[in-house]
Amino acid sequence: MKIVHVAAGIIVRDQQVFISKRNSEQHQGNKWEFPGGKVESGESVLEALTRELKEEVNLDVLNADAFHQLEFDYGDKIVQLDFYLVNDFTGVGKGLEGQQTAWVNISELADYNFPAANQVIVEMLMTQFA
Repeated sequence: MKIVHVAAGIIVRDQQVFISKRNSEQHQGNKWEFPGGKVESGESVLEALTRELKEEVNLDVLNADAFHQLEFDYGDKIVQLDFYLVNDFTGVGKGLEGQQTAWVNISELADYNFPAANQVIVEMLMTQFA
């Protein structure tokens, strides 16, 4: 089965986190996610995260720390997710690919429909930032 390696950014400002909604035609479409994308061949996870956040949501990463890594089997594909806590960035977050974006209170993350692979991250954030 195909394994897709993904870098995802948990972009935090005050007690809020920046999330984006997957387009309906994408895998896990119409669900909210922590923005990011595929790690390309020859790219480090941090390089991929920096590139993807600039391309997808117009943010330039200045500092990010590894937060959590997990592998999740969706049945049709396996995703290997590397989550980074982005605590320093420039730019104004916006969906450059037509996706909806939002700054949401970390305490309200459970109110958003995330892919199953993201649930552990939502729980970790709600505990850590409570």
